[in-house]
Amino acid sequence: MLRLYDSRLSGNSWKVRILLSQLGLPYERVTLDIRKGETRDPSFRRISRFARVPVLLLEDGRPIVESGAILVHLANGTPYLPDDPHLRTEVMSWLFFEQADLQKSIATARVLHLHGLANDRMQDIVRYHADGYPALEKLDEWLLDHTWLAGDSYTIADLAASAYVSLAEQGGYAMARFSGIEAWVARVQAQPGWVPLLHGESTSSSA
Repeated sequence: MLRLYDSRLSGNSWKVRILLSQLGLPYERVTLDIRKGETRDPSFRRISRFARVPVLLLEDGRPIVESGAILVHLANGTPYLPDDPHLRTEVMSWLFFEQADLQKSIATARVLHLHGLANDRMQDIVRYHADGYPALEKLDEWLLDHTWLAGDSYTIADLAASAYVSLAEQGGYAMARFSGIEAWVARVQAQPGWVPLLHGESTSSSA
């Protein structure tokens, strides 16, 4: 059986759980406590070269690290990753954009708020917002004219990009201004098999 190492509030881990659910793949979930340093444990470092979640351990024991790589691996051969070379490349471009332009700016601001550090780190949050808002504007502009990010149907591009974007308000972002994003997130969350962030809280579960 597949084994997913994740953490409770990780948006990157959430993406993988959504896709596993949408594909109907059973898996064992091992939830690590990042604040307790469990990702630095030597046993975890042996399977996660970057010492972070998510990690998907395949049935043959080989690990896959980084959420985008895990999504591509799982979606290969399914409608969530098109066979057409151009559309496939479009999906990949959105995966890169999400990690480079959206993820850090949104996720880090969110962590500061969730850990009660917003007041002490407001200058940092302002800096993250200064990077995050232009990326959100680009995403919103695209979605005002397109139903989905790549092609005419839902793909892992939509799954990956929507995860942290849907959590941006937790990082102090004013998301009401982005009507294209708001409608798109609703479409993503209406997809069969979609699961919320805190779905399944046990340390060992199946999708």
